[in-house]
Amino acid sequence: MRKNINRVYVMEWFNRTRTIKFVLIIIAVALGVASLVFSNHLVSDLSDEEEARMEIWTEAMRTLNSADEGTDLSLVLTVIRGNSTIPVIVLDNKGGIDSYSNVHIQGSDTLGHLMQAAAAMREAGHIIRMDLDEPGEYYDVCYDDSLILKRLEAYPFMQFAVFAVFVAVALFALLSMKRYEQNRVWVGLSKETAHQLGTPISSLMAWTEMLRATYPDDELIPEMSSDVHRLEVIAERFSKIGSLPETTPENLNEVLLRVTDYIGRRSSEHVSIQVRQPERPIMVRMCSPLFEWVIENLCKNAIDAMNGEGSIAIHVAQTAERVYIDVEDTGKGIAKSHFQSVFSPGFTTKKRGWGLGLSLAKRIVESYHKGRIFVKHSELGKGTTFRIELRK
Repeated sequence: MRKNINRVYVMEWFNRTRTIKFVLIIIAVALGVASLVFSNHLVSDLSDEEEARMEIWTEAMRTLNSADEGTDLSLVLTVIRGNSTIPVIVLDNKGGIDSYSNVHIQGSDTLGHLMQAAAAMREAGHIIRMDLDEPGEYYDVCYDDSLILKRLEAYPFMQFAVFAVFVAVALFALLSMKRYEQNRVWVGLSKETAHQLGTPISSLMAWTEMLRATYPDDELIPEMSSDVHRLEVIAERFSKIGSLPETTPENLNEVLLRVTDYIGRRSSEHVSIQVRQPERPIMVRMCSPLFEWVIENLCKNAIDAMNGEGSIAIHVAQTAERVYIDVEDTGKGIAKSHFQSVFSPGFTTKKRGWGLGLSLAKRIVESYHKGRIFVKHSELGKGTTFRIELRK
């Protein structure tokens, strides 16, 4: 009962961490979108204000062109001279340049640059027709957004980019801290487990030797020695977790046969395990105690998924650079939505267990052997195939 409570606590902790991460991402995106919408609204208001200013400026120009000698032009001239930010190009009714202001000229071809700028303003819809008193006479006032407005239009995107980088860095730091804490838990738990197993294993080894000397013909003592040796292997595995294990060239065929022989002798007679591999040795650099642990976890999960009745087939193939190991079972299968989450710590569909087996397998394959492990294929009610890819 206590183990089940602890397992539930672990699952809730990981789910809670995942939920917090998603909530932070959603809040960050919402803040970024809100800032972008507000800035765009501000840009739109400023654009409308500049358009209204240009209409007033155009009316002032029309008044100036139609004024006589007795007209007071002080207010008109103030309005015209007051535009120091909005680029303006005035075209006559033949399309020629009449006047311009606040336009930055690039290069020596002033007229060509002005005509190109006026065409861009027309295309953007920034044009106001100024009719004169004489029939058929008019001017086209072309204008562009001011430099301040252009900067303000670009600001929301720059702000969003900076905000996105900040969020990405924050999430990376959060994930790094989480990974660091997980590593500390892995290392501490593993080292403590190996330490706790050391003393009883040494005692069992001594008792086994005493029994072997007292009852040399007893058939059970070799089996006891085998189980004690198995405990030594388990302690060795835990001692290697958390530190970079030394990899050596190993014959993959022998490793797989050793694991399947151990699992086969301790599983139901209704479970068949077959290994299909090339006859010649396949040499792979690995830490065999840890890699055997991966295959054991996959086989044990398969047996649980088959409810103790079915078949497990291990297929081995190779290329010039890689080795592929497929572990196929006839169990209940995995939903496609869970293909990634099955490797998450705490994920399990069983009533017992901690949900750490596949997470541990992924860590061993990817972190210690620089390989890959994933669900190659699965169909509900028919079975699952896990694939392991290793470099030679």
